[in-house]
Amino acid sequence: MRLRFPMDNQRVADMSLIDETGERYVRMAGLACVGSSHINGVARLHTQLLKDQVLKDYHCLWPDKIINITNGVTPRRWMGVSNPKLTALITEAVGEDWLNNMEKLSDLEPFADDASFREKWYQIKRGHKEQVASLILKRFGFVVDPDSMFDVQVKRIHEYKRQHLNILHLISLYWRLKNEPDFDMVPRTFIFGGKAAPGYFMAKLIIKLITSVAEVLNSDPVTRDKLKVIFRPNYNVTIGQIVYPMADLSEQISLAGKEASGTGNMKFAMNGALTIGTLDGANIEIREEVGAENFFLFGLTAPQVFELKQSGYHPLDIYHSNDRLHAVIDLIEFGHFSHGDRNLFKPLLDSLKFNDEYMLFADFQSYIDCQQKVNAAYADKEKWLKKSIKTVARMARFSSDRSIREYCGRIWQIKPVEVLSG
Repeated sequence: MRLRFPMDNQRVADMSLIDETGERYVRMAGLACVGSSHINGVARLHTQLLKDQVLKDYHCLWPDKIINITNGVTPRRWMGVSNPKLTALITEAVGEDWLNNMEKLSDLEPFADDASFREKWYQIKRGHKEQVASLILKRFGFVVDPDSMFDVQVKRIHEYKRQHLNILHLISLYWRLKNEPDFDMVPRTFIFGGKAAPGYFMAKLIIKLITSVAEVLNSDPVTRDKLKVIFRPNYNVTIGQIVYPMADLSEQISLAGKEASGTGNMKFAMNGALTIGTLDGANIEIREEVGAENFFLFGLTAPQVFELKQSGYHPLDIYHSNDRLHAVIDLIEFGHFSHGDRNLFKPLLDSLKFNDEYMLFADFQSYIDCQQKVNAAYADKEKWLKKSIKTVARMARFSSDRSIREYCGRIWQIKPVEVLSG
């Protein structure tokens, strides 16, 4: 480094594999960068952020080392195994072997205009929803309407993934149902699932908020026919095989710039769920493939996030200026969802009002407005089904077959070999 940058002592210090600024320790990320032939940014946005910000010095030293090979998921498991009826319907439409050659899915798109095909598509989705409704009744004792929109967010619980933004929207719907007699909405069943790291207090508090809100909403006679909230504990990929096929709406609402890629977003879309999301991770590429008209976009972009933080972000100002946000936060703060306990959720609310690292308040109104568009779209059943079919037809890029082929060609430098039978 001193030979390459003889006058740049700061760069040498920043890139040293041993941090010398205090107690000496090995910088594992730096060691990984030096020891790797390539660094995959996983999604295009995240790759650019690595080059421009996170690993800028390493990119300057090795400009060809950081590359982008976007994630993929295997359609054999996430469609073939988890959704066999949909798989059979697609096979009937496009022919055999599409699970191993996802490009064939493009032949599905014309069937979006076929009313009888749309009805078959709908019945398969509704069958999955009926199955889940039955499981919810047995497990939780709640009656869930299979005709309601199944609005799903299942993933690791983390502040940047913003499950609590979803909850703020949910509470805003509850507030409107309680206070606006003329307010009408498509009934929704909100389903959450995920785990928090054992020592992650704030993530556990988000789970507590979800379950506390569920307790109130599911028993309120004014709202329970319009809103149901379920938190599925001990969520794992096996449960995922049940969840992905039944979802109508996929919540991919992380703060732009924070999600490396995501794979749940791909699994939901492959099973016909429409996505509401930010321009983060692989959401960007999914939106490009399925079409902007089939993706519900909201929120700040990564450059806007950076610019707002640089210029000074003041979440408390948004809290005071947005009446709906103010009402939602006050309901939580005054103990409406905690049996009058005003201290239970105080750490979470203080974090949002005085810091809001993941900018929920900045994206709140955009999210609420976008959810109104979701509501209107779901009310038109045939239009929604067309969007669903087109989404699946355009998801070939997100097969793991494509990502592995790119790894073989761009990183491992290996070619496929013929396997002889017999």
